[in-house]
Amino acid sequence: MKTSISRALGTAVTAASLTLLGAGIASAHVTVDAPGASQGGYAVATFKVPNESDTATTTKVTVAVPNLKSARTEPIPGWTAKADKNDQGQVTAVTWTADPGNPGVGQGQFQRFALSLGPLPKQDTVSFNATQTYSDGKVVTWDQKENADGTEPEHPAPTLHLAAKGDGDDDHATTTEAKDSSDTDNTARWLGGIGLALGALGAALGLGSVIRGRRA
Repeated sequence: MKTSISRALGTAVTAASLTLLGAGIASAHVTVDAPGASQGGYAVATFKVPNESDTATTTKVTVAVPNLKSARTEPIPGWTAKADKNDQGQVTAVTWTADPGNPGVGQGQFQRFALSLGPLPKQDTVSFNATQTYSDGKVVTWDQKENADGTEPEHPAPTLHLAAKGDGDDDHATTTEAKDSSDTDNTARWLGGIGLALGALGAALGLGSVIRGRRA
């Protein structure tokens, strides 16, 4: 009985260890996070790049963006950022390179690279294919889509889920602005009417005083 219990406990511990190990491996991917990102809007996207090599450091990271009007980088000490643009002036990719003297992202470390970008595509998801270069010359490309069976590939592309923009947002803003303008005009007219009435009353009183003075 004790032997069976011990074997069961051993199996459970082993399974749990493998599960945690798998989770650790899965979390060591290049990922992107942008709270509040919505279709057609602007957002700050943060790319988390872990170093997965036991012998080299990460010295360069390139992220492809979907032909955006704007993509601004956040200054990072020890790193130089460069944006690539197409002939229409749209940003197509951003590359961060470790400066001379900076060893890059070391073993067991990660680095965050932030971008303020937009307008984002009007679609449910947007992927940012990334390329990670190591000090020993090895290049890892993160551009794979989710497998057909729903499992995660070995090198998934960093992907954002975009919230849908409300269909009536612009119309609502326009309607509200028009209503406020109408209310303001009506108020001004009302006040103007009161002013004219008071002016007329004052003039009438003044005329009456003059007439009474002459009769006296």
